[in-house]
This record gives sequence, C-alpha cells and structure tokens, in this order.
Amino acid sequence: MSKKSHDSEGNKLRKKSKALRYFVRILSAFLGLTVGFCLYWVYIFGGTFVSVPVVNKEDYSTMDLSEGGSTTGGDVTSSWFDGGHTRLYYDPSHPIIEVKQKDPNIENILVFGIDARGTDDYACRTDCMMILSINKKDNSLKIISLMRDTAVYIGDTEDTLGTRLNKLNSAYHFGGVGEMINTINVIFDLDIQRFVMFDFGSAADTIDLVGGVEIDVKPEEIPYINQDLDETRALDGNNSPYVTTSGLQVLDGHQAVGWSRIRYLDSDFVRASRQRTVATAMMTKVNGMSYGQKLQLLNDSAGVFETNMNTADIMRVALNCFACLENREEYRFPEDGTYTVQNDPWMMLIDFDEQKQRINDYIWGE
Repeated sequence: MSKKSHDSEGNKLRKKSKALRYFVRILSAFLGLTVGFCLYWVYIFGGTFVSVPVVNKEDYSTMDLSEGGSTTGGDVTSSWFDGGHTRLYYDPSHPIIEVKQKDPNIENILVFGIDARGTDDYACRTDCMMILSINKKDNSLKIISLMRDTAVYIGDTEDTLGTRLNKLNSAYHFGGVGEMINTINVIFDLDIQRFVMFDFGSAADTIDLVGGVEIDVKPEEIPYINQDLDETRALDGNNSPYVTTSGLQVLDGHQAVGWSRIRYLDSDFVRASRQRTVATAMMTKVNGMSYGQKLQLLNDSAGVFETNMNTADIMRVALNCFACLENREEYRFPEDGTYTVQNDPWMMLIDFDEQKQRINDYIWGE
C-alpha cells in the first residue's frame, strides 16, 4: 500500500472515531437531561401523590372490612391560616374497585372539590364533581359535571349498593374517595380509577399560581362573591379584595372560587357551569405559558392538590389535556328533562338505566 493510500485510510478512521465520540457525547447528554428531567418531576410531584389501593372484585369480597382509618396527604399539621390543606379521606373498608378501561384511547379522571371547613374536616361532602374524559383518538376533551344533589344508592359494588337513596355528594362522606368512585362507576357504568382532589384553599392556591383567571362577572353575582370571601377569610385569613365591578376581569384564587360556588342566585346547574368555566380557563392559561413558566408552576404546585396519579401519569394526562383543549366540550348529568324533584330532602330523582345509557353514549359514542 502506498504512503498516500495509508494516510487516506488513517484520516477516514480518525474521522469515524471523532464522529463516534461526538455521537456518544450527544447521547450521554440526552440521557442525562432525560434522567434529570424525570427526577425533577418525581421530586416536584412526590408531595401530591397519595397511595389508595385498587383491588379487584374478588379481593374486595374476601377483605376484612374493618371500620375507621384514613390515609393522610398534604400539609394537615398546619391550619388553613398557616397554609395547610385538608387531607384526602380514604377509608380502608372502601378501596377503589378495579374496573377495566373500556377503550384504551379514552381515559376518564374524576376531579372533585370538598366542602371542608378546616384541615381536620376530612370526612366531609363533595362540593364539586367533574369527569375529565380525554379522547386520544380524535384529540377531544369532555368536561362533565355530576350534579351533587343527584339521588343514588351508595355502595362499592352492585351487591353492596344501599337500599336508601342519598345525594351523590354524600358518598365521599360515608366511605371516602373509594366509595365515591365505586358508586359513580356502578351507577353510571364508568371506568374511573384516577382522581384529583382540592379543598377551598388548594383550589384558590392553584388558581393564584397561574396568575388568576379571566371571568365575565355579572352585576348580580358580585354580592355573592363577596359574601363567600367573608366566609373564607374567617376560615383561612386570606386578604383577597372584594369584587367591586362587573364585566370581564381577572379574578384571583379566592375570588374565582367564590364565583364558582354561587348557588342561591340562580341554580346548582349554573353553579356547575361556573365550575367548568373556571377549570377550562385554568387549563387554557397554563397551555399558553412558556416552557420556563410551566416548570416554575410545577415547582410551586407541589403538594397543593391530592391525587393517586404517579409522576408518569401526571405528565401523560397533562400533555393529553393540552393537546385536546382546542376540541373540548362541556356537559352535565343528569340532563334537563331527565329527572324529577323530591323536595324533602331536595334531590334529583333519575332513571338509572336511562342516565347510564346517556352518559355512556356521550363518552364512548352510541
């Protein structure tokens, strides 16, 4: 081989070696960033995760259903004045019953708020129940309100449903998050396994973290917002200012929560619509944030809400929701004209078979 040929081969080998070293460095940097990002998410959301067992029906039927006990999440050692949050109520007698996901492309998650009056008031009733139905097939998001005064039989399985009608918002009070989710799944034939929980304070804190939400306030709503501000100020010492003008404006966390909880001005149906409006406004605002702002929001929101979703679940659900925001719908059940009213106590009486079919058709299609 000539010297010229030998030098040419050597140059080729050196170039390949150099290219390989660059590739290894790039790959190492990418893996390092990926691992670091994942560890960051684990660190950030470690305080939001609450372990709630999910068992199959066979395991549930053989359980020793002991009374009492609950899991604890969030900062329950501090009062609301000191920034504490009400713990999730989980009764070991009522784990979440495993339900197979009906469609791998459609996931249903329960988001609910509790009517707590302090960090120790955990066995309370739910103030708001919404299902986020994420459809990855057509990139759509459905936000479904479940009316809290709907009359249902409460229980974990069809065999354990009670014989006396109670309001749906009582299921959490009677058996914690497990019995609430199980009741909703049995009554409406749904497949909910994951949840997110807020109390008044944590909902307000979350709204504040995104810089408030833009709401069109009607003149007649102002006194009710300010009345709620007076009530929450006595509970947690917040200093949110009174709302003094109507029209489109940015409300802070406590103002927005007060607006969403208005009930006696019009109806619980309009109230549920306000809650969906606040939820949509929050998601839209987060979606419009820069990457750096989203990271800061993640950092600041650690421990504010309670969920049984792990880090990977939260990442996946957040990305799916943002992808579907432009194609979203809002609805409530029961629908108009599909219930009658019982006045004492006031409850919405429904045809269970009809409502089960309606909500299934709405989520999965006829």
